[in-house]
Amino acid sequence: MRGALKAAFPLTLPVMAGYMFLGLGFGVVLNQAGFGAGWALLMSTGIYAGAMQYVAVDLLAQGAGLIQSALMTLMVNSRHLFYGLTMARRYADSGRWKPYLAFSLTDETFALLSLTKAPEGVCETRFFAAVSMLNQCYWVLGSLLGSFLGQVLPFDLTGIEFSMPALFVVMLVEQWRQKKARLSVLLGLFAALFCLFILGAERFSVPAMLLITGLLLLFKKQVLSGEDKA
Repeated sequence: MRGALKAAFPLTLPVMAGYMFLGLGFGVVLNQAGFGAGWALLMSTGIYAGAMQYVAVDLLAQGAGLIQSALMTLMVNSRHLFYGLTMARRYADSGRWKPYLAFSLTDETFALLSLTKAPEGVCETRFFAAVSMLNQCYWVLGSLLGSFLGQVLPFDLTGIEFSMPALFVVMLVEQWRQKKARLSVLLGLFAALFCLFILGAERFSVPAMLLITGLLLLFKKQVLSGEDKA
C-alpha cells in the first residue's frame, strides 16, 4: 500500500489545496452553528459529501426530520448516480476495497481517476484506494482545523467556494491541451448551458446531467474510439 500512496500523493495535491480550504470553511460554519470538533470528525468521516455537509449544518440546526434530510441528500447528491455508474466497471474487481471506493467517490476523486491510470508496478485497486483515502484525509483534516480555529479566530469565508470550481477548470484545460475527451467536453458544455438558459440556475443541474448522459450514449462510439481528439 505504501507504493500506491507514494504514487497517488502528487496526483492529489490540487485536491488537497481545495479540500483543506473548503473543509476548513465547513468546520468554521459547523462551529458557528454550535457543533464542536467531534461533529466535524464524525460528519467528515461518515458522511464525506462536501456540499451536503454544509446543507446538513442547517438541517441539524433546524432539527430536520429523517424524511426531509433524506430527500435533501438525494437532491444535492443526485449527480453521484451518473459518475458512479461510470466507475462501476473500473471498480468491479476491487474486492474488499469496493465498499470504501464506492463510498469515497467524490467529484474530485472521480475527476482524478477518470484521467489517470495506475503507474506501472502499482496495483490498480490499491492506487484507487490510495487516491480516495488521501482525498478524504484532506477533507477531514480541513474540517477539524476549521472547527478548532473557528473557536478562536474570526473568519471571512467570502469566495472560498470558488476553489473547487477552479480545480475543475484546471482539469478541463489539461484534458483539452492533451486532446482528450474534446467531444465529451463540448457535449457537456452545450447541455449545461442549454439547461441553464431554459431552466435557470436553481433547477438546471439534474436535467443537464440527464441530457449529458443521453448525448454521451448517442455519441458513444466517437467518444470511446477517440475520434473526438480532432
